[in-house]
Amino acid sequence: MYAIVETGGKQHRVSVDEDIVVEALAAEPGETVELEQVCLVWRKGKVTLGAPWVKGAKVTCRVLGHGRGKKIDVFTYKAKENIKRKLGHRQSLTRLRVEKITVGRSRRKQKES
Repeated sequence: MYAIVETGGKQHRVSVDEDIVVEALAAEPGETVELEQVCLVWRKGKVTLGAPWVKGAKVTCRVLGHGRGKKIDVFTYKAKENIKRKLGHRQSLTRLRVEKITVGRSRRKQKES
């Protein structure tokens, strides 16, 4: 069973007991976070696709810690004008462990006779 969730403007393929690194979340290490923007769920060969999200589906994760990503150097330059500028950026990240993938059940209206 796996799911595709969206967080921080990016989509991640997750399965149970897997560690993922996402954009920084406002949660302390040890807390539980629920990701409710689930795009797709694959279970027992059956695909449930959302439009845009799967109703009632959520992924429960535990926050393992926070950190920073690799440094990215940005260099801008304009020829013949002696303009140069060097910048750096490190993205704040959160490490999560996927504990559970929950899929909502669709309830059909039964015909009353």
